[in-house]
Amino acid sequence: MLVHRPRRLRRTAAIRNLIRETNLSRHDFVLPLFVSEKIERAKAIPSMPGVHQYGGKEIAAIAQRAHESGVQAVLLFGIPKSKDEKASGAYAENGVVQNAVRQIKERAPDVTVITDVCLCEYTSHGHCGVTRLDGEHFHVLNDESVQLIAKTAVSHATAGADMVAPSDMMDGRIGAVRAALDQAGFDQTGIMSYAAKFASV
Repeated sequence: MLVHRPRRLRRTAAIRNLIRETNLSRHDFVLPLFVSEKIERAKAIPSMPGVHQYGGKEIAAIAQRAHESGVQAVLLFGIPKSKDEKASGAYAENGVVQNAVRQIKERAPDVTVITDVCLCEYTSHGHCGVTRLDGEHFHVLNDESVQLIAKTAVSHATAGADMVAPSDMMDGRIGAVRAALDQAGFDQTGIMSYAAKFASV
């Protein structure tokens, strides 16, 4: 079995443009887009001047406009209407990110869609994983959480995501995500390291 499959990073011109060497151009930038089930029209994010949350009906047009201006990739962050202990909205077939991916791919199929994969926005307690309270001790359950993170990544790929970007802090999640994607037939779906995000302009 092949451990390294760099060919997945050469699959399309847009993905090759994202990872090639150091000439900064529009091709090198990834536009973060926040898509919310709570709103219908764009809403400014006060703590991030110039950045907005978008409703599901307008997200595809925003991505298409970015692509027409030369930005080849978007990174989707979902804001669900409801949350629960198991972060079920993160991996729901008709979750906020899954719907946004399908809409973008239908309207602008050449946009490289990257999705943030985490559970914190979908859990009622805000942690990046499943939790348990043992008396006075609070635990984030690593292995159970990794299973849900991998399930979320597969659901994003099923919706049409080109790459997934796990942003949680669970041990072993990258290997689990890769294995789950491969097993589900998404061996060409890339995984973006958040180290790239930390090093971005």
